[in-house]
Amino acid sequence: MMRIDILTVLPEMIEGALTTSILKRAQNKGLVEFGLHNLRDYSLDKKHHRVDDYPFGGEAGMVMQIEPIDKAISFLKSQRDYDEVIFTSPDGEQFTQNTANQLSLMKNIIILCGHYKGIDYRIREHLITRELSIGDFVLTGGELVAAMIADAVVRVIPGAIGDEQSALSDSFQDNLLAPPVYTRPAEYNGWRVPEVLLSGHEKKIAEWRLEQSLERTKRLRPDLLKEK
Repeated sequence: MMRIDILTVLPEMIEGALTTSILKRAQNKGLVEFGLHNLRDYSLDKKHHRVDDYPFGGEAGMVMQIEPIDKAISFLKSQRDYDEVIFTSPDGEQFTQNTANQLSLMKNIIILCGHYKGIDYRIREHLITRELSIGDFVLTGGELVAAMIADAVVRVIPGAIGDEQSALSDSFQDNLLAPPVYTRPAEYNGWRVPEVLLSGHEKKIAEWRLEQSLERTKRLRPDLLKEK
């Protein structure tokens, strides 16, 4: 069983995502276990449970303190060994399907959600093993990012999805966008499903799907072809 521990100041932003759909089914099947930890529980401020403070140097904004995060990570590490301690950061490496595939093979990971102006840089220097970003933009916090990472990772664990081939044919698994998909009725409002998909000819259908994937990738995401 894989375990994903998430450290956050806003656990309520993630709870729903972890207890619905594929993530819920994966937990029920015993494929994954989630630990959701409120960093305020590790605050040195027992009255207000603050986990942030003003930055040295006078810059605007608040910075997450090192002590609560260190205490939380140390506690978790006393319970088990971890393959990765991940920090969600806009300046981290780009999270891709390949990253999700890599992480799905691991046993235990920690995801630290960034917040406020950021975290004390010593955390990144000494406690974090990997930094991940979902794009060149800034969110209020890393909670939504952590939920997205968890979803992308868990859905490729064998058994998480009823039809495992479905995950293997998703966009980006082979650096190609997925081909168009259709369902019944075969004709609606004069709009017809491509005849090849109705033919039952598996080889021709496979060829058509590959052609469509290549065409869509070349048109919409040519950068992916440069990575092949």
